Amino acid sequence: MKNAKIWLLTLLLVVGTLSSASCGNDDGKGKSSDKPTLERIASRGVLLVGTTGDYRPLSYLEPSTGEYWGFGIDMANEIARQLGVKVSFVKTSWPTLTADVMAEPQTFDFAIGGITITDARKETMLMSDGYLRNGKTILCRADEADRYKSVDDLNKPEVRVMVNPGGLNEKFARQNLPLATLIVYDRNEEIPTRVAEGDADIMITEITEAPYYVKTDSRLAAPLLGKPFTHGQIGVLMRKGQDDLLEFVNSVIARMKADGSLHKLHERYGLMD
Repeated sequence: MKNAKIWLLTLLLVVGTLSSASCGNDDGKGKSSDKPTLERIASRGVLLVGTTGDYRPLSYLEPSTGEYWGFGIDMANEIARQLGVKVSFVKTSWPTLTADVMAEPQTFDFAIGGITITDARKETMLMSDGYLRNGKTILCRADEADRYKSVDDLNKPEVRVMVNPGGLNEKFARQNLPLATLIVYDRNEEIPTRVAEGDADIMITEITEAPYYVKTDSRLAAPLLGKPFTHGQIGVLMRKGQDDLLEFVNSVIARMKADGSLHKLHERYGLMD
């Protein structure tokens, strides 16, 4: 912790000499500040993290306890630890994610939890280096796993495809499965159960999410897990003008890769490096 604080103070001295255009809710009352982001976070003593809380095992808000858990939550906690501050999670959603990141006054410092790095997001926001491999795949009922071997097997009117609204899953389905019967369901965490119980045939999901549901519900299968339709990386999303925070987050990711702690976190949640 002592070394992390020394590193942070050194970085603050460097970025403090630069002109910063970043704005934020520095005191929780809607006032903007032109201080560098790391300095504002250090002064506040709390890292504000936006997360959806509906994406096991990356970000989930446990109804029974009101606590967040998951791979992305652990990443946020580690970033806060190395900053020497506490962490507070702020609820966001996939349909409102971009608007929430860019909101004025600023509601959180960055967003985390299953957010794929894309060129479109990088055009208007900042994204960290990748820390988790990702790709589109499907969940289906286990007794129908042999039925689905390709996108062509999904792209049929009789196949009911369920997706959560506003994210890349819906975008993928609309672009690649125009003939399928698309069902948009607003509670992402409930879609696997809806598929298992027969309300839909397929869930478009990610290789990060599918193994959790296959492991926890024997009625489900992910027959194309080893052959994802897309390939990408998950990262941390934040508004432009926070280059000092982006540099710090990337440094944490690099350290976790180098010391093996990121790999251990992958193993803890059964995720691919």
